[in-house]
Amino acid sequence: MCCSKTNNRIKTSKYNILTFLPVNLFEQFQRVANAYFLFLLILQLIPEISSLSWFTTIVPLMVVFTITAVKDVTDDCFRHKSDNQVNNRQAEVLIDALRDDRIYLTSLFFSQADLLLLSSSEPHGLCYIETAELDGETNLKVRQALPVTSELGADIRRLAEFDGGVVCEPPNNKLDKFTGVLFWKDNRYSLNNEQMLLRGCVLRNTGWCFGMVIFAGPDTKLMQNSGRTKFKRTSIDRLMNALVLWIFGFLVCMGIILAIGNSIWEQQVGAHFRIYLYWSEVVNSSVFSGFLTFWSYIIILNSVVPISLYVSVEVIRLGHSYFINWDRKMYYPKKDIPAEVRTTTLNEELGQVEYIFSDKTGTITQNIMTFNKCSINGKTYGKSKTVPVDFSFNPLADRKFQFYDHSLIESIKLGDSMVHEFFRLLSLCHTVMSEEKNAGELIYQVQSPDEGALVTAARNFGFIFKSRTPETITVEEMGKLVTYQLLAILDFNNIRKRMSVIVQTPDGQIKLYCKGADTVLFERLHPSNEELMYLTSDHLEEFAGEGLRTLALAYKSLTEEHFKEWFKILQEENTSLDNRNEHLAAAYEEIEKDMMLLGATAVEDKLQEGVTETIASLSLANIKIWVLTGDKQETAMNIGYSCHMLTDTMNEIFIVTGHTVMENQHSDREYFVLQAHALEADLENEFVEVACMCQTVICCRVTPCQKAQVVELVKKHRKAVTLAIGDGANDISMIKSAHIGIGISGEEGMQAVLASDYSFAQFRYLKRLLFVHGRWSYFRMCKFLCYFFYKNFSFTLVHFWFGFFCGFSAQTVYDQWFITLFNIVYASLPVLAMGLFDQDVNDQNSMDYAKLYEPGQLNLLFNKHTFFICIAHGVYTSFALFFIPYGAFYNTAGEDGKHIADYQSFAVTVATSLVIVVSVQIALDTSYWTAINRFFVLGSIAVYFAILFAMHSDGIFVIFPNHFPFVGNARNSLSQISVWLVILLTTVVSVMPVITFRFLKEDLNPTITDQLQKSRRKQKPLQNYIPRVYRRNSRRSAYAFSHQEGFGELITSGKNM
Repeated sequence: MCCSKTNNRIKTSKYNILTFLPVNLFEQFQRVANAYFLFLLILQLIPEISSLSWFTTIVPLMVVFTITAVKDVTDDCFRHKSDNQVNNRQAEVLIDALRDDRIYLTSLFFSQADLLLLSSSEPHGLCYIETAELDGETNLKVRQALPVTSELGADIRRLAEFDGGVVCEPPNNKLDKFTGVLFWKDNRYSLNNEQMLLRGCVLRNTGWCFGMVIFAGPDTKLMQNSGRTKFKRTSIDRLMNALVLWIFGFLVCMGIILAIGNSIWEQQVGAHFRIYLYWSEVVNSSVFSGFLTFWSYIIILNSVVPISLYVSVEVIRLGHSYFINWDRKMYYPKKDIPAEVRTTTLNEELGQVEYIFSDKTGTITQNIMTFNKCSINGKTYGKSKTVPVDFSFNPLADRKFQFYDHSLIESIKLGDSMVHEFFRLLSLCHTVMSEEKNAGELIYQVQSPDEGALVTAARNFGFIFKSRTPETITVEEMGKLVTYQLLAILDFNNIRKRMSVIVQTPDGQIKLYCKGADTVLFERLHPSNEELMYLTSDHLEEFAGEGLRTLALAYKSLTEEHFKEWFKILQEENTSLDNRNEHLAAAYEEIEKDMMLLGATAVEDKLQEGVTETIASLSLANIKIWVLTGDKQETAMNIGYSCHMLTDTMNEIFIVTGHTVMENQHSDREYFVLQAHALEADLENEFVEVACMCQTVICCRVTPCQKAQVVELVKKHRKAVTLAIGDGANDISMIKSAHIGIGISGEEGMQAVLASDYSFAQFRYLKRLLFVHGRWSYFRMCKFLCYFFYKNFSFTLVHFWFGFFCGFSAQTVYDQWFITLFNIVYASLPVLAMGLFDQDVNDQNSMDYAKLYEPGQLNLLFNKHTFFICIAHGVYTSFALFFIPYGAFYNTAGEDGKHIADYQSFAVTVATSLVIVVSVQIALDTSYWTAINRFFVLGSIAVYFAILFAMHSDGIFVIFPNHFPFVGNARNSLSQISVWLVILLTTVVSVMPVITFRFLKEDLNPTITDQLQKSRRKQKPLQNYIPRVYRRNSRRSAYAFSHQEGFGELITSGKNM
């Protein structure tokens, strides 16, 4: 395949001008209720069966579609804006009309496409990059151009004339592999990942480079890992779709019953009335009459699922979104970043999360290492934290570095030889590269953050690494410039877990300096170090118990004869053809023995603020937290211990090498560390089954696509609500796959934020988002839905009972204007206020008591069972609303001796009873009263009476006699004391069972919320106790952050100089 000709624009938005209308309508009609209302609208256009005007359906339906469309287009505008920010990143492009683009990058710039490195400012075409947006790793990586293209240098003319062609693999999502061939000047040159600069990587410690575009836009490996933007719907949305189908079935059943009743009535009774109750066209068949009546009742009873339900749901969700945006407690002042809702339809899902999938670097950790403590010759330093050490005596000190033990600086000033040797080792034994931009301004380019922390510590304490060449290392020791001859670098790898350098001092001494994991270094000490080793081991236990990352340090003096003999062996092994690595390891083993222990370092891998407490609280809420990272296993485990996801009380179970089911059979798991190959197809079921049994799961060495695969597996097999949180481009696929995606506005660009549903600046805000906003949103939405279904069944089923007394004629009980206004005016605002402002406990109690979150996870507040209870409650209320007035009015005379059992008086009495009953019910349902709630409840009743008397007035009848036939009825009916007594009796009979049931339930079977509300009057809320976790047995080597072999070979080769 030749180089990509694809447009380089990326796209995370869902719509454009042409696709918005059809795609949005398609998404909206995925809601069964919307299709149902469209069907009803068509029925209402048929005059033979409709007793209601068509505008009563089309106007609310258009309002629903418009509000939802405006909300969706607003959400998508943010995505377009974010896409434009990324697409408008600057890069200099050399364009040859006949060939592919050549791109010029400078240091600290992002690569905008997948490039073949042609040349760079560094010797031998080397290029240093950071791939944080791709794999989350911030350590430097090296890429090298082919020698044949590195000769092009910065010659613009030669670069523009470059006419090489590339044949390569098709676009794919494998970040660590590339296969291709460069054809140039009748020669073939093999290409691999070492020559590639992928989109999203950042140029570091390299002045400039030129690259040839291989893949662009959606073909880049970054975008291939991003996944598609999916239309996300909440579990309540999906449940409501099912419930709408059930309600429609219930509606059809009621229609059939009433249609059969109409056919029987028409056949036995109706025929006798046709003389004076004739149809415009006589229907001779009672069956056909029943058929028409069926559709008439479908229209009349359709308000069991009113259109206003969906308008209200969207308004409530929008309100909840603004509450999140406005929350000052989720605002990060240091960077002026507020919380932002980017998808407004998922708020209640935040209250039902069971699994959280988190990235590590930049999300849980800051990826900042600090030198906190050390042990030197059996003495620990760094205990007190009062006044930081003053490093003003050192003009080259890093001003950001802080240390709090003054005794260490005093030891250095007094010339303690062991302390000097300790920091001399730190200044020599590393692969850091330095750059002195201005006088006194040193910049260190480090392979891993821990190495930077150690070299910076040595720098501040007076042992300043200045520069290096392939043969020398220059260090300024307490103001004196010393140049050491670099004789050998024994580089780090995952097996050795240590690194050594052999240097010759200016006075001719040859020394080996070694740093590494204590478990491997202690085995190589001279027997005379036994006492010091045990003392240092105790110090290491203390450091590790505080969550610090530890390294042991040792040295060895070598004679010139010994070194020459060993170096000769090393050179022979270095040129061997068979098993070179094994032979080199054996040679290293030979020299790295009988060393003298110097001490140990303790580096803190800084977590994001509040991570430990947040994770502990989330765990108390029975939320399972999985960490998905591209880092190696040791790194992932160390972070797990740092944030207390892992403890020493857990059984350490690993799946590291298993590629088949049989290789991965373990039991009694408490936590689970898996590597990427455990995601192979034949292991999926075993993986999910085992992982979901564990308290903690850490997935290491996973690619962005595999992160999404893990999320999809849990969604598929556990049917649980999932949340993914990350801050880099390597998290996009995971964020899109989860039910809820959260982007951290961090150090790795804005790619994750662009693809997310919610974004904020710090991981700790996740607790408030779930425990307060998520829980309240779920609680409010469930109460809103329960009340709404109850209210509408109470309102609608009165027509059903009336059908048995009106000859099944599809006559409505209420005035048509009452039917139109009930859900829009009379009963909309109180329930809307409850859905927006109600809360069972305040935000502090929600944060303090994690167990309050569990009802959402168990789906207790709104499910099929509670739905049927609401329906039963509505059926009972409708029964009381109809039959109590009917029985009271039966053969009854008013106070003036006149008969009041007319249809219009009955309609006014039932309507008034309904408004008062639903108002009392919402007062009982409201847990938290605000001025808005009071105003809406009382105002709705007042508005009802105001409109009632206005529509029944003489004046409006004179103007519109055909539309307002109930002239004077309200004044006549509501002036009768008996009517008010009927309304009072209906209200009491309707609400007393609810009051009785709730009183008994709260007393006999109280919920967690009920218990809290009782207890908080007696005592202060108890904070969740989060115990301090100390590690006793497992030390954590700081080398866990070196994800690849070191730069030793590169340094000694001189290619980087």
